[in-house]
Amino acid sequence: MTRLTVNGTPMEAVSDPGTPLLDVLRGEMGLTGTRFGCGLEACGACFVLLDGQPVASCTTPLSVAEGRDVVTIEGLAPGDELHPVQQAILDEQAGQCGFCLSGIMVSAAALLARDPHPDEEAVVAALDRNLCRCGVHRRVVRAVLKAAGQVTR
Repeated sequence: MTRLTVNGTPMEAVSDPGTPLLDVLRGEMGLTGTRFGCGLEACGACFVLLDGQPVASCTTPLSVAEGRDVVTIEGLAPGDELHPVQQAILDEQAGQCGFCLSGIMVSAAALLARDPHPDEEAVVAALDRNLCRCGVHRRVVRAVLKAAGQVTR
């Protein structure tokens, strides 16, 4: 049994400790917002926050999350409100197919948590590990810049 906190809730996972965190989140915990993209840490679709840092959950074993805080796209915002990045993505119509957006929003939220007022260069650098096949990166960068300064946590 692996104990971890997921989206603020203490959880116990029964999966083998070597199971990718992504598989546990999606299959065991029913949190399907985090996506499987490449399985090689090369696309960012599976990013979640582990103690506030974006990690590729497709290659992170469950054992690494033992006793730690995991935040998925479902837990990015408290209550019924959207996180400022989520709202800005909607406002700027920055998504197309949306497959990559959960990982992008997790990365952007981590950036804004450590730097509430990043410049464009900082946003581009923070999203460097997130790939989008639809080509919405410019709109996403604009949305993150819009959200900058609105993050309270």
